[in-house]
Amino acid sequence: MSKKSKSTRRSFIKKSAVIATGISIIPRHVMGQGFVPPSDKLNIAGIGAGGKGTSDIASFAKSPFVNIVSLCDVDDRQAVKSRESFPNASYYNDFREMLEKEGKNIDAVSVSTPDHNHAVAAYMAMQMGKHVYVQKPLTHDIWEARMLTEAAKKYKVVTQMGNQGGSGDGVRKMKEIYDTGIIGDVHTVKCWTNRAIWPQALQTPTKKHRTPKGLNWDLWLGTAEMRDYNDAYLPFDWRGWSDFGTGALGDMACHIMDPVYRILPILYPNKVECSVSDSFKGKFETADYPKSFPNSSKIHLSYPRTDGKGSIKVSWMDGGLLPERPDELGDDEALGNWDGGVLFIGSKGKLLADCYGANPRLLPLSLNEQFEVEQTIARVPEGHYLQWVNACIAGYGNAETSSSFDYAGPFTESILIGNLALKAYFEVDPKADKGSFWGGSKYNGRKRLLWDAENMRVTNFEAANKYVKRNYREGWKL
Repeated sequence: MSKKSKSTRRSFIKKSAVIATGISIIPRHVMGQGFVPPSDKLNIAGIGAGGKGTSDIASFAKSPFVNIVSLCDVDDRQAVKSRESFPNASYYNDFREMLEKEGKNIDAVSVSTPDHNHAVAAYMAMQMGKHVYVQKPLTHDIWEARMLTEAAKKYKVVTQMGNQGGSGDGVRKMKEIYDTGIIGDVHTVKCWTNRAIWPQALQTPTKKHRTPKGLNWDLWLGTAEMRDYNDAYLPFDWRGWSDFGTGALGDMACHIMDPVYRILPILYPNKVECSVSDSFKGKFETADYPKSFPNSSKIHLSYPRTDGKGSIKVSWMDGGLLPERPDELGDDEALGNWDGGVLFIGSKGKLLADCYGANPRLLPLSLNEQFEVEQTIARVPEGHYLQWVNACIAGYGNAETSSSFDYAGPFTESILIGNLALKAYFEVDPKADKGSFWGGSKYNGRKRLLWDAENMRVTNFEAANKYVKRNYREGWKL
């Protein structure tokens, strides 16, 4: 029952390695460049000190070896709690200024900004030799994810994406169950979430609102094109606007699809297609879409198996859409949890889990009463945040993190290919069949896109390729 699967595309155990919280004091020259002995403090700077950044920074500070030395936020109102918690930390509005002035005092950087500014902040920090922790999704677009993956190797820094479930017990137990072979070869996966819980399918704002005191709107926009401030964007609703956020898929797939990508023998999809809800007030106009994500969508990805045994079909549903309930699941038994879930469908059986890969269970549930799986994969008792802290202290190459960029980068690319399909959904296709799905519409509709991962290009619909890499506003660059 504990036989290891040979089909896994990476060493799960290596990615799940436990880093002990008790670390011996070893001279720097023994551990190599970037090592900080426990007799020192790991000096962390937080880019994005409000919102999710508040809890991220507090989580790092739980380590006795961490010192929060600098904070940065474009919105003084959001940063109040972090500034009160760490009164000795310097404070900035512009992360570029912070890194330039405080660089000598900083060993590692946490990035918890809106998605559109993840890459520029993380890349600058890595260029300066700083270890980085970046909230999910790693980047806003596909090209950025590839660049951060390469930068982490080039600059030899310790990295972690903020998908905490990657260090959880659930995904490890799920892998152990999968390795027994009890569900056979997985051919289909269903993923779903209740998100979006913020407004989407919106008309682009035309009114100019007064910028709140304490908010530097120009810095908040960062890489995005200039526009007037509007309350529709802040403080949380930016996730529904494609210039800033990555929608329900970007927000939750790094949690829900992590078991899929971590366990199954896949790397990049080669096909993607989608459909969206008719929720645009009767107006299918490119002026409003893809500026705002739809209220709900379905995305279908096809992954060639890295072991050469065909392909695996992965479907994503959001906005309250759900997959068909498995016949093996009772009417009163939960399909995932409130946040969503993931269902592996194999040649011999089915395996269900909640968001984060939590609570994995075989279907029907009665099987779990007679099935015991041996623990073969090391757990991460210190958790996702302190795992990264301890790896930074150990130094590059001396410890593993669950979602280092060599894993998180390709994973993020894979997810954002789904968003590429969403954004291209209403692009004009001059070759469209007038009698197609949309009944003579000029739009692309449910066109299946063919993806060349090596070259990061759609090969059968050129209009979609403008969503691989966006143009930054003048003054910003990677």
